[in-house]
Amino acid sequence: MNLKRLIAAVASLLAVPATAQADEATQPDTEVMVLGVYHFANPGLDAVNIEVGDVLAVKRQREIRNLVDVLAEWGPTRIAVEAQAKAPELTLPDYARTEELLGTRRNESVQIGFRLARQLGHDEVFGYDEQPGEGEPDYFPMGKVQSFAAENGGMELLQSLFDELQVMAAEEQAALPTQSIAESLLQHNDPDRVGAMHDKLYYSLLSIGNGDAQPGAELNAYWYMRNAKMFSKIDMFAEPGDRILVIAGSGHATWLRHFVRRMPGYKLVEPMPYLVAAAALDGATD
Repeated sequence: MNLKRLIAAVASLLAVPATAQADEATQPDTEVMVLGVYHFANPGLDAVNIEVGDVLAVKRQREIRNLVDVLAEWGPTRIAVEAQAKAPELTLPDYARTEELLGTRRNESVQIGFRLARQLGHDEVFGYDEQPGEGEPDYFPMGKVQSFAAENGGMELLQSLFDELQVMAAEEQAALPTQSIAESLLQHNDPDRVGAMHDKLYYSLLSIGNGDAQPGAELNAYWYMRNAKMFSKIDMFAEPGDRILVIAGSGHATWLRHFVRRMPGYKLVEPMPYLVAAAALDGATD
C-alpha cells in the first residue's frame, strides 16, 4: 500500500503518462479524523495530569454512548487507538474481549475506540503507539533538558512553562464536573488552541542549549520522531478510500494532523462538528 501511494505521488508530480500510474493517482484519498482526548484512565504519565472522575459512572457512560453514536454517523472504516500492537498487522487482540472490558477498563481506547468498532461491526481495532525499545532513544528526554537548565540558568523558562500548564490543568479540572465528556473534549480539538500551546511549550525549549549541548532541540527532534513513527504505523494499515478515526492523547494531535495534511493521498476531517453535536445530545438527555 505504501508503494502504491509513492507511485501515485511521483506520477502526479512528474506527470508521467503511464496508464498504471495514472490509475493510482486517481485513487480516493484516505480520510483521517484525529480525535484528541485527555486520558480517561489518568495513568499519570503526562507532565501535568488531571483527575477526570470515573468514566464508568452511569452519567459518563451515557455521554460516551452519545459521542460514539455521533462518531458512527461519519462511518469510520477503521479505528486506531494509542496502544502498542505487534507489526505488521498492528491489530489489538483485546478487542475480542470488548464486552468484558467495557465494564472494567476506563481508558479511551476501550470506551470510545472498542465501543465504536463493535457498534459498527468491525472485525479489528488497530494500535499505532510507539514506545522506545532496547537500544532506542528516549522520545521525551525532559530530564536532560531540566539538568541543562538547572546548570545553565534556564530554570526560569521551564518553571514558567510548567506553571502555565498547571494553571490550565487546574482550570480544566474545575470545569470537568459541570461538562459532559463531549464538551470537555472541545478544547482538546480546537486546532488553533492546541496548535498554539504545542508551539509555545515545545519550541520554547529550543532556547535550552549552548550550541554544543542542545537538549531542547533534541527533545523536539525525538518528539517529532515518535509522532512520525506513530503516523507511519497508521499508514501501514490505511487504504485509499478509508475513513480512519485516530484516537490520540491531545498532545499528539498537532503532529498527527500535520502528517495527515502533508502526506500524499490523505485528507483531514475535523472532529469539532461531531463533538458539538454530541454535546447538544448530552444536553437534550440530561
